[in-house]
Amino acid sequence: MGPSPLDHEALELLRRLTGDPGSQFRRDQLNVISKLVEDRARVLLVQRTGWGKSAVYFIATRLLRDQGAGPTLLVSPLLALIRNQIEAAHRIGIRAETINSSNRSDWKDIRSALESDEIDLLLISPERLANPDFRSNVLPEISGHSGLLVIDEAHCISDWGHDFRPDYRRLVRVLDLLATGVPVLCCTATANDRVVDDVCQQLGSGLTAIRGPLGRDGLHLKVLKLPRQEDRLVFLSKMIPKLLGTGIIYCLTILDTKRVAEWLQHEGIKAVAYSSNTDNEERESIEHALLSNDLKVVVATSALGMGFDKPDLSFVIHYQSPSSPIAYYQQVGRAGRSMSESWGILLSGSDDKKIQDYFIDSAFPPPKLSERVVKLLEDCSRPMARDEILESVNLRFTQFQTLMKILEVEGAVERDGSRWLRTLNPWKYDHDRSESVTALRKAEQSQMDSYIRSANCRMQLLRRFLDDSDAEPCGICDNCTGDNFFQVSISPSAAQRALDHIRSSDLFIMPRKRFPKLTGIPKDRQIEIKSHQIEVGRVLSVWDDGGWGRFVLSGKFGGRFDDRLVAASADLIKERWVPDPFPAWVTYVPSLRNPGLVSDFARRLAASLSLLCEDVVVKVRDTEPQKLMQNSPQQYANVCDAFEIRGSVPAGPALLIDDVVDSRWTLTVIGSLLMEAGVPVVYPFTLADAAGRSTLDNSAGRSAT
Repeated sequence: MGPSPLDHEALELLRRLTGDPGSQFRRDQLNVISKLVEDRARVLLVQRTGWGKSAVYFIATRLLRDQGAGPTLLVSPLLALIRNQIEAAHRIGIRAETINSSNRSDWKDIRSALESDEIDLLLISPERLANPDFRSNVLPEISGHSGLLVIDEAHCISDWGHDFRPDYRRLVRVLDLLATGVPVLCCTATANDRVVDDVCQQLGSGLTAIRGPLGRDGLHLKVLKLPRQEDRLVFLSKMIPKLLGTGIIYCLTILDTKRVAEWLQHEGIKAVAYSSNTDNEERESIEHALLSNDLKVVVATSALGMGFDKPDLSFVIHYQSPSSPIAYYQQVGRAGRSMSESWGILLSGSDDKKIQDYFIDSAFPPPKLSERVVKLLEDCSRPMARDEILESVNLRFTQFQTLMKILEVEGAVERDGSRWLRTLNPWKYDHDRSESVTALRKAEQSQMDSYIRSANCRMQLLRRFLDDSDAEPCGICDNCTGDNFFQVSISPSAAQRALDHIRSSDLFIMPRKRFPKLTGIPKDRQIEIKSHQIEVGRVLSVWDDGGWGRFVLSGKFGGRFDDRLVAASADLIKERWVPDPFPAWVTYVPSLRNPGLVSDFARRLAASLSLLCEDVVVKVRDTEPQKLMQNSPQQYANVCDAFEIRGSVPAGPALLIDDVVDSRWTLTVIGSLLMEAGVPVVYPFTLADAAGRSTLDNSAGRSAT
């Protein structure tokens, strides 16, 4: 039997989409399109990055719309992906729009266009499904007459996957709202057997899984063990100019994206940092510059990940190792989609496991605290605000957000505006699942360690970890070829320059702007800080990092901070910071448990700045270490009445010193007291930032401000 009319139409659309009159479908692409358009089937499509999953749902959308079907609803996880997809959709005449947090002014017009059937494809993030107005007024309308539902990056539905997102679980309700016979396409490149089975279970029977081989022709995988950060920086500055084209460097922390990008800039390489902290407008600008080859490299967290489509991206380098082969495969797969040769280089460092452990250990809110939140809402006769809950439950804000999403999806709680209340539905913490998922994460971490240490084919090993039955040696990775092209000579002088760069990072203490409103705390301690607000302060290092942070750690355990920390701090204050007006005197945060450590450092630093050090701050009650307090209400309550100012304070601006900053509440409270006592300006300064790299919150032996 020859090609059907649908086959001819689909091929013509493919060629318009790619801009290549010679384009042909890859294996299974036309088969999936046919299942969606002719059979109206539900399909889970697992194919390698760059295979062309978006071509399938764009072409299916166009064919279904031409047959009179309703618009496609596409659920996509990242704004970068959404922007790419809208541009691609326009190439084959698909009218695509998005409703997201960055285009609020367009929502009314988009909803009107939907009602008039003038939109072919609506893209939303899974988080949009959490919006009550969208769920009540928009979702039923579009779901009721949708022609196709597409769930991109469908592995996010499963908490067995590397990037589980609770809001994806709301898609079960979307499926229930669909009219009978509406096709569904779930796509992912990073699902092993366990994730595939879980997604099928979550989304119900009738979901057919179609899997393809995950090998990537031409992608050269390499691993280099470079424990020290300074050596990795030198490697990047020497190697990147040798690599043709453009690339991405992935880091595990926001701070490292900035450090690496700034280092490369100093070395004459066009680089820029990109993370969840980058605002939307700047993200768009960076993405466009990379797509246009106006940048050599973007140094990014996983915020620039799923779905970012630059077919001629020639290299992906990891500054640290991700914690799972699945996450690594997803990110390294950004390279070389349309190229005959590309590079995936993993730099293994000594800090990798510490960072990975933090992400693994904090993935699930602690069981007892989760149960405490539910019980608190159960016992309350009215809806509770976030800070009310956090005042009673010692959860980090991010843990609280995740927990409330999970509880809402599971039907245990519901929102009343910005407040929360308990439903009548029964709920029980799933201990077995959380323990099993955590054990799996540890196993995946071991797999990633095996990948780094392996002498066998790296691509074959990655594919086996993803349950690819067709895995075979690639013939081009470092283990298959034995080449040493990526070995570079790192001289002591180059390493020292890189270390100096790490030590000179600009790290700030941003002032708190409002005291939490807490039960039992006097109202005068709950007002806006305003005239009693400390200035923007500075930090010398990140706790236990590759620069000065290791000296801070050593001094904390040893009982005295090294003279080199005094010299480095004085240099930062006098040469790089230069606060204006300059401090006239120095004081410090006192401790009842270790009274000599910070006071000794403060006196030596004051002497090096030719300033007096005054003991005007007194600690009047013992407190728990701030590192044990996980959110602002808990942190503030812990220190709000723990300090007093005694005696007369000297005239002029003060430099307020502590060893480590974490919550900023200790500095905020003491700074406010100093200003109430007549100090005109308070500049906070600490040796290390324990929150600058959130992965280090649980480091042993640390106490923090």
